[in-house]
Amino acid sequence: MSYRTIIFDFDGTIADTMEESRRIFNQIAPDYGIRRIGKEEVEGLRHFTIKQLMHHLDIPKTRVPMFLARGTMMMRGSIAGLALIEGMGEVLGPLRARVDRFGILTSNAVVNVELFLESHGLRGLFDFVSSTSKLTGKSRYLNAVRKQYALVTAEMLYLGDEVRDMKAARKAGVPSAGVSWGFNSRETLEAEEPDHLLDSPAEFLNLAGH
Repeated sequence: MSYRTIIFDFDGTIADTMEESRRIFNQIAPDYGIRRIGKEEVEGLRHFTIKQLMHHLDIPKTRVPMFLARGTMMMRGSIAGLALIEGMGEVLGPLRARVDRFGILTSNAVVNVELFLESHGLRGLFDFVSSTSKLTGKSRYLNAVRKQYALVTAEMLYLGDEVRDMKAARKAGVPSAGVSWGFNSRETLEAEEPDHLLDSPAEFLNLAGH
């Protein structure tokens, strides 16, 4: 299938934010009675869904919105200096030339994403950057994008690094592609049966073309 609209998740998919996210998490976790995450734990945590991770770290559901909002605000000061996922810079331009629309749907803040894209000279590639402040709810935004641009669902593709991205795409009826270099492991993503499972940004170029 050749897709005409590609929508990306941001953290862990385009931007290498994992270690910075862990640093910020550890900085504010004690304020909420949540334990810190050791660097040696990260690989094991990649097999957890968000729900499982919250249970594992004993994070009360009621604390999540405030915790996320504070962490997102703190990331604003460092995000422009973070790196692209290796190989991403080489493929985004050529991929954009092959599709009609390019967008980002993230649970990070729009201003953070735009600061990052501007710092890497990439903002001009994207038609839109949308954000949901909730850990879930991306399916509603995918449907809103489809309606706004009068898109054909089968010609859309949502790319993400987490199980919740695959679930959101499925709920919206949008094809999905899991990327194995982000938060969730390849095996965990594979269990969600995405339409595509990618191991390097270079594989993006196989997904689109007129």
